[in-house]
Amino acid sequence: MADSLFRMSSSGLLRTSANSSNLQKTLSRSMRPENNVTTLSETLMDTDDSNRGRSRMDVLFTQFFNILQAHTSESETFDVLLSLSLACKAVVEQLQLEIEEGMGGEQGAAHRTASINWLKQEINTWRLLHGIYYDRILVQTDTQADDEMQEGGTLGGSEKMVITQLYAINSTLREYQLVVDWLEASYDGKDAENLLHYHDRMMAWENTLFQLENLQGVAFGKKHEIVTSLDPDAPVRENRPLHALDEEDNMRLGRAIFGAIRRGSIDDALKLCKHYGQTWKAAILEGWRLHEDPNFELGGSLVNEKLPIEGNPRRDVWKRCAWRVADSNRYDVFTRATAGVFSGHLTSLKALPHSNWHDLLWAHIKVQIDIRVESEIREYCTKRYQDMPEDYWNGKMTLEQIFDELNVAKDVSVKDFAKGHLGIIQRHLILDTCGELIQQMVRWLETDISKLSSHQLRFMAHIVLFLRQIGRVENEKMAEKIIASYVEALLARGDAQLIAYYCAPLSNRLQVKLYSQFLEKVEQKRARELAIDSALQAGLDVEQITRFTVENIRHAQYPLGDLGEPHAGEISASDQFKIAALEWLIFLPEQRSELLWQACAMMRIYLASNKIECMRQTFLMVPGDVVTRLIGTVGSLDNLPPREECSLKEYLCYKVYLTGVDSFVEWNCLYKNPPQKPVVIGATSQDNFTERLVCELKQQTYRSELERWEQKVKEEAKQTTEALYNILTFPEKGWLVDPFISKEPANAAQLNWENRQLQMEKLRSICLPEIALLLHEVMSKSGDLVGCVRLADELASEHRQLYKVYTKHQMAELLSKIADTSLELLNSKLDPWGYPITV
Repeated sequence: MADSLFRMSSSGLLRTSANSSNLQKTLSRSMRPENNVTTLSETLMDTDDSNRGRSRMDVLFTQFFNILQAHTSESETFDVLLSLSLACKAVVEQLQLEIEEGMGGEQGAAHRTASINWLKQEINTWRLLHGIYYDRILVQTDTQADDEMQEGGTLGGSEKMVITQLYAINSTLREYQLVVDWLEASYDGKDAENLLHYHDRMMAWENTLFQLENLQGVAFGKKHEIVTSLDPDAPVRENRPLHALDEEDNMRLGRAIFGAIRRGSIDDALKLCKHYGQTWKAAILEGWRLHEDPNFELGGSLVNEKLPIEGNPRRDVWKRCAWRVADSNRYDVFTRATAGVFSGHLTSLKALPHSNWHDLLWAHIKVQIDIRVESEIREYCTKRYQDMPEDYWNGKMTLEQIFDELNVAKDVSVKDFAKGHLGIIQRHLILDTCGELIQQMVRWLETDISKLSSHQLRFMAHIVLFLRQIGRVENEKMAEKIIASYVEALLARGDAQLIAYYCAPLSNRLQVKLYSQFLEKVEQKRARELAIDSALQAGLDVEQITRFTVENIRHAQYPLGDLGEPHAGEISASDQFKIAALEWLIFLPEQRSELLWQACAMMRIYLASNKIECMRQTFLMVPGDVVTRLIGTVGSLDNLPPREECSLKEYLCYKVYLTGVDSFVEWNCLYKNPPQKPVVIGATSQDNFTERLVCELKQQTYRSELERWEQKVKEEAKQTTEALYNILTFPEKGWLVDPFISKEPANAAQLNWENRQLQMEKLRSICLPEIALLLHEVMSKSGDLVGCVRLADELASEHRQLYKVYTKHQMAELLSKIADTSLELLNSKLDPWGYPITV
């Protein structure tokens, strides 16, 4: 397991400068949080990727996926957060480089800057998650170690020992310190240092000194009243200013010192003081350190070696003086704030100009840590301490009270950030109110999801995934809504791997719904294969998803388009799309039964709509090995489940039907296209032997072709008659009648079993009378009048009871044709049934 992102010092607020520098090394090049972060959805409205830098950010979709894929074990949970922040940081650096190169002009720079501001806040949030939850999950092994535990500090111990023990047992204080460390690591106050003027050798208040030594100087007049002495307290004691240039330098230095403290680097603040010749300020900044005498603790075991004493033995006096400085209006705001940091004076910290939400949060929590540390020292250390002012102790607040105060801050930018998405997310993470955070995210989705960009959804979804992994998700349904919203955003990108991976954490219902939405948009075969492979790798229920996809497409109503209905014998684009959807059920051999079921359902609709070409194309989508596969799955034909047995017979019924219809079309086409008799042009001359010979050859050729045609028509008529009879005399109960099954399938309601039965009965009543008419036509035109009459016997047979599918009108039409055939038989000197008449 990776080390915590924020390494706790042993003394919290009172950590040493060495600890502070280690933290800065861990979080090098941290970024300052911005209050006015542009909404990311506004940043990415433009579609010009190269000019707006959008493509740079879009790589995060794939990178986040790769990171999660690479860290699958629970021991790598916190490594994931570090990797996510590094991925965002790389994008920030690339965007900054593009801004420097001038890509996209001013508008492109503005868009990139907004994206950078967002990503910086995202990076800070990942770091916050890592630091604070590393402690909550891995460090806090004893849930009873809190403020109110019975065990306390060691009575009579040194200040450093007491506070070290306090941090070891008090998880709440440790979390406060982690938040402070995070806020300091995320701060970038280099602008304050850039205002300073560096020289090789610096002297404190050199302009004041020069004026005091040269009172008659031309450059400085006598009218300017300044201090008369140069001790550190002179400006306050004499109530006179320094030289104007020194006053300005003092303000710059004070701002730079506070900036170094704000980012947690006391060493840098000390170096600044020494570099500018104000060593007394450096000495003052050392006064906050906790006192410890190692010689006293060792009890004289090392008699010949005296160890240096740490910290300030009169820290209480120094702290009271620092409070008075912070509370006085006679010092500049940065001097007061610097003193206020170490004395718990909140008012001086809140008075700083241009403070943002993070600065104020840092100030509040620093004060709370200071109060808690001071209380512990005075409770367990035996020495007498100078009393702190009453206002100091009255400054104690809870985290909830701190955030409530930030929500109603006078500064509009602070209040806006507190009520914005990032402020709310960071607040709930600090408070460990993950359930409320997820509820708030869901409200954002339900209120207006259009205002959330795909990157904001990515950010929210990965927070939820992390919270779920560490067991901080209380309401799974709400968590799934957030992840599902991110999946919906990924649908537009069309990356099968990403969509399948982020569908996997969802419930089966959402998996099927969302992934089927993606599959409905995939049309190319290779892309479909990749989509299926990705779903299988992610562990999705591919069989249910593909079935749901095909059913959705099959039941959908698509517009006809500009061309309207296609011509007869053609397939519309919408029908072609529906038929091609059956391909989703071909990839897995175990889905042959489902393919058969869906294809039959589709063919029923096309047959009822008289779209024979669509029906034929649907039939061709079913592989020829379907019967073999089905039997191979269950072992034998007798073991087929009810649904598979019924759909298999229905499929064979359509096969026989298409064969009969195709045979009739071929016969009809052949019958209506006999050889053309050669045209004889007038009487030929007896002397024109050539013309006579040509004419005889044409006649001979015609007779030969006519003979072949008649023979072929006869053979075709025989085949067509047989094919059409196969429909009427289909085995078992007949054409489109289910075989005998002992009971309906268990999921008959989901299969719309009753509706299917009604559809098949309707098709029988439509198709069988038409087939009988076609059969009569073939036999009648081929001269099989006896067969025409015998057709009535077949329809009247009680074995198949075909007469039941007829309406009175249909039966009257057929009987009329059979009656005409009987008349022809009578005219041929045969009885009405075609038998010879015997006297």
